[in-house]
Amino acid sequence: MQRNDLTAFLADKADDMKAENIITLDVREKSSITDVMIVCTGTSKRHVSSIADHVAEQANQQGIRLLGIDGEDEGEWVVVDLGDTMLHIMQEEQREMYQLEKLWS
Repeated sequence: MQRNDLTAFLADKADDMKAENIITLDVREKSSITDVMIVCTGTSKRHVSSIADHVAEQANQQGIRLLGIDGEDEGEWVVVDLGDTMLHIMQEEQREMYQLEKLWS
């Protein structure tokens, strides 16, 4: 799957689970770890974990290889790592505290 298609797919799957304030950041020139970061908000620990589970399940069904998922047990900030694209699902408090959009833009 091409980068733009993957980004759209991940954002769409997060939206399926009612993720809020979905933002895509192109970080190719700023990061050697990934090319694209998608940041979205979940309303509770359970919601954040459910978004991550849904996205991971849908990616697996499409044959998209996940490199890892981190933070599901805590449910405050979950990262779904797909290599060139990373999905950050955060509760509002963590999103305001870490301000990834500001950091990477």
